[in-house]
Amino acid sequence: MPLPTEDMAWPPTDPAVQEAMADWDAWYSSDPDQLVERYRLRGERGYQNRPSQLRGGVVGRFARWWWGQPTALGEKRTKIHIPLAADIARTSSDLLFSEPPRVTAEAGGDTQDLLDDLMETSLYPTLLEGAEVGAALGGTYYRVSWDIAVRPQPWITTVAADGAHPEFSYGVMTAVTFWRVVVRDDQTLWRHLERHERGRILHGLYKGAQYRLGKAMPLTAQPATQDFQPVVETGAPGHLTAAYAPNMRPARGWRNTPAAAYLGQSDYQGVEGLFDALDETWASWMRDLRLGKGRISLPAGYLTSNGPGMGVTADLDREVYAPLNIPPTGDGGITVSQFQIRVAEHRETAQSLFEQAVRQAGYSAASFGAVGDGTAVTATEIRARQGRSMTTRARKALYQHQPLSDILAALLAVSAGPLFKVPGLDLDPPRVEFQDSVQEDPKTIAETVNLLRQAEAASTDTLVRMQHPDWDEDRIAAEVAGILAESGRAVTDPAALGEGGDGLEPPDDETAEDIPPDGPPTAG
Repeated sequence: MPLPTEDMAWPPTDPAVQEAMADWDAWYSSDPDQLVERYRLRGERGYQNRPSQLRGGVVGRFARWWWGQPTALGEKRTKIHIPLAADIARTSSDLLFSEPPRVTAEAGGDTQDLLDDLMETSLYPTLLEGAEVGAALGGTYYRVSWDIAVRPQPWITTVAADGAHPEFSYGVMTAVTFWRVVVRDDQTLWRHLERHERGRILHGLYKGAQYRLGKAMPLTAQPATQDFQPVVETGAPGHLTAAYAPNMRPARGWRNTPAAAYLGQSDYQGVEGLFDALDETWASWMRDLRLGKGRISLPAGYLTSNGPGMGVTADLDREVYAPLNIPPTGDGGITVSQFQIRVAEHRETAQSLFEQAVRQAGYSAASFGAVGDGTAVTATEIRARQGRSMTTRARKALYQHQPLSDILAALLAVSAGPLFKVPGLDLDPPRVEFQDSVQEDPKTIAETVNLLRQAEAASTDTLVRMQHPDWDEDRIAAEVAGILAESGRAVTDPAALGEGGDGLEPPDDETAEDIPPDGPPTAG
């Protein structure tokens, strides 16, 4: 399927999906202005009552949310946003990729060296970034990118879910079109479309409006696209140079929508109302603080005139004032006004909303530092406290294995193809293994290793692997040999001595001629 040749609505995804992703993006941005604009349906920034507040249905419901309520005339906006949504996305990424995944090529050699170098230089931060945005928007896209002027070899980049239009066949992505706005001139938008198909990438430039793709233009019409070719053959005909990693499936909001049935589910789906209520609670708490500030009322005798038209002031450090002619029953003292600040009520409400929101998103409150007294705990205790988070992490990892393996296989194929001609690469899909996100304390591991050694329940090789799970085979073998040599347990392999012990070295005070041909004499 080629790129569009005529004007059409853009983006082409289902309107319900667009609206949901726009809502999630507003919460993820942690920008109060964006939330106000989003929930007041992109109205003017003036805080007037709008007809949407009186409507029924979806429009009226969202407009009646706290972030959709207008600010009263004559008052300034005092709404506060607690960035819990952004914290959830970051926590999801940290749990999933707390350590870089282990990527293994079956053939090893040059292929493994290329993958290791890619992980160390660019892939790991790319995975962290993609997982964070994917948790917010329901998924992320990986694509193979290259620019000889930037790097000599291709690498992997991410694209957010709201910047792509995928095509699926029985749950497998067969093609995808990415887009970005390269120039925004008043109401005119210039979009760059990049379509990935098996074996090739198509580029196009379009001049349109906010919700219309517009007319196809030459790629040379904008500096951002002038170096692209309309069709790029990747040299890997069997590979799609893009992959989609859903956050989790199924997406409850549109599982019956054909065009979106295979998209992922955001961590925010169904939790937006709790985010809104949490912000309202904190704003009410801050309102109590503002209204509860201690204020004093002074009689006129305590005020000093600053001159005609200059008002009056009170010097609170003054010790002597002129007496006043006040009737005996009059009240001429200082009056203090102090309203109650409902700290406990607001704190308990906010805590309950926070716990409910993170639980609905699939996490334990302990993952956000909500419990604990600061004392050291074991990995087993951490896993117990974060049981729900660990379950969610394991589920998300299932949806990352295949996309990562596919995109790395595509990168190897492009590297070995006519564009880069890297020799000696194994084109089989590499194996991706996720590491344990909670590591035992080294002291605890050492105590376990010592107990196993005393019980003679594990070999030296096994014990070294337990103490150093991140070491490669060569380093483990060298460490085992060193331990055996230092402990005096290293012995020569009898098979290496030869028949009759011919491989033995003669003592220092003897020569080979002194030893009989039949070997050294035996006792008796």
